Amino acid sequence: MRAIRLLVAAGAGYLLGTVPSADIVSRVATGGRVNLRETGSRNPGAVNAGRVLGAGSGRAVMVADVGKAYAGCACGHAIAGDLGAHVAGVGAVVGHCYPFPKGFDGGKGLATSFGQCLYTFPVAAPLDLVLALGVARIPGLPRPGLVSTAVASGGWLVMSLVWWRRRLPNSWGPRPSAALFVANCATVGVIASRFVIAHRRGHPDELEPH
Repeated sequence: MRAIRLLVAAGAGYLLGTVPSADIVSRVATGGRVNLRETGSRNPGAVNAGRVLGAGSGRAVMVADVGKAYAGCACGHAIAGDLGAHVAGVGAVVGHCYPFPKGFDGGKGLATSFGQCLYTFPVAAPLDLVLALGVARIPGLPRPGLVSTAVASGGWLVMSLVWWRRRLPNSWGPRPSAALFVANCATVGVIASRFVIAHRRGHPDELEPH
């Protein structure tokens, strides 16, 4: 029964992750005239939405992407406890990055992973955000978005390992465990796979987490 509950939690997270936030915001803002998958960096994410549609649209996509992962974790927790929250969080990121309604071609998953972090590892969320923003603003840094993503992802994994091994407090999140570290590794792997795909496509703009 536990395995079934975990599968249901993963499925719930995945389905919430497939909600096309950027497409919905674009449709509302432009009446369907602009397709973010074909405009700007061609990534259906908050930064590209902000650049193409305006700051308000970008913020709306950001909130929606964070929210759907947070909601996915909450559903997973209700279904299968702490482990269900971790499984559903990864599922939400997979759903965002590889949504079946869009031919398994989605966004980079950064905002969605932050929603997962906010639920399952809230004590690290502000630290990781500050790290990402700080690195991205280093003068003269080549591909600052890509580098900041790599550094923030590494920091996230290191912190989750430390919190798990030392049993440190996790604010409102579940007690740190091996599941936290494994789930975060899985999410970072999913995000990395989207950058690899962008590289293979040969679109330089897509290598930035727009």
